[in-house]
Amino acid sequence: MALFILTGCAMPRGAAMVSEVVNEKDKENPSFQVIEVTRDALPEIATWPKTGWSGEYRWLPAKNAPSAPVIRNGDRIGLIIWDSQENSLLTSPSEKSVNMVDLVVSPSGTVFVPYLGDVVVTGMTPDTARQQIQDAILPIAPDAQVQITHASGQANSADLVSGVANPGTYPLAGRDVSILSLIAQGGGISSELRNPLVRLIRADQTYEIRAESLFADAAMNVLVRGNDKVLVEEDNRYFTALGATGTEQLVYFEKEEITALEAMSIIGGLSDSRANPKGVLVLRDYTEEQVDPEGPTMQQVVFTFDLTSADGLFAARKFQVNPKDTVLATESPVTTVRTVTSLLGSVVGLTTTVQ
Repeated sequence: MALFILTGCAMPRGAAMVSEVVNEKDKENPSFQVIEVTRDALPEIATWPKTGWSGEYRWLPAKNAPSAPVIRNGDRIGLIIWDSQENSLLTSPSEKSVNMVDLVVSPSGTVFVPYLGDVVVTGMTPDTARQQIQDAILPIAPDAQVQITHASGQANSADLVSGVANPGTYPLAGRDVSILSLIAQGGGISSELRNPLVRLIRADQTYEIRAESLFADAAMNVLVRGNDKVLVEEDNRYFTALGATGTEQLVYFEKEEITALEAMSIIGGLSDSRANPKGVLVLRDYTEEQVDPEGPTMQQVVFTFDLTSADGLFAARKFQVNPKDTVLATESPVTTVRTVTSLLGSVVGLTTTVQ
């Protein structure tokens, strides 16, 4: 009676069995594509489109720093004009100089200087602007000398928005302030961020790079411009772990690339008592535009791995898990046999007790 009941019922399981999935490829009209991942198949699979994200980071190349800062709208200019001639229009008889402080560069890029009117200074270095003002004064004060000071305003500042100890707006002391220098001024990247990404918003463009890559390559340490915005955020790419593994959850990428074998290690490996090492699967969705006769032929693809063979292990070491993939460890057939045996043992033990 017990055998009759057990053969008529499905045993409860925590994951699918590999045969239940891969047998789909033998159907007349399969609903998804099944690919056995081997070392020979890896080169072709590597050419398939990336899924779950763009597949690469977009960043600016570093350039040599200019030799001097540039005056921008909103900056503050200070002028000291020295004139020793008698009856000077600029200075009083008792003073041989006039000091004009906190001249704000207007939205049109000018500052007002008495007897000269509005003088354009935006886009110039302080030295060039000084010479420009001195040349304009010559007709009324041939012997005058001009001294200039410059302080950055809002348009010559950058915003550290998030991911640092002290976010805020930081004036750019010159034209050679790099993004690492700006982050350092903000107290550095927060140690609580997992696999941080640095994003730079400039005008209507957004660029991003992994902090690790930014630290490692001096060529990536780009110069900051006025009105730039810098954000440091966690890498939000993830894959899903399911089935007979050490964990069932969303797993965030802790580095740039993760292989199938590394993914199994991150999630605690296969359950010794439940998992089928011949049935490790990676489930992936492609868009309709990515379907191609020379690539994935269907939008949903299941990649299968046999971790009991050297070929399968080496293939798993090279296969790249994409963001939003699902890594599934299927149930071992032995688990069902153990469940049946356990139930039979319980039935026999109960019968003996009754007798």
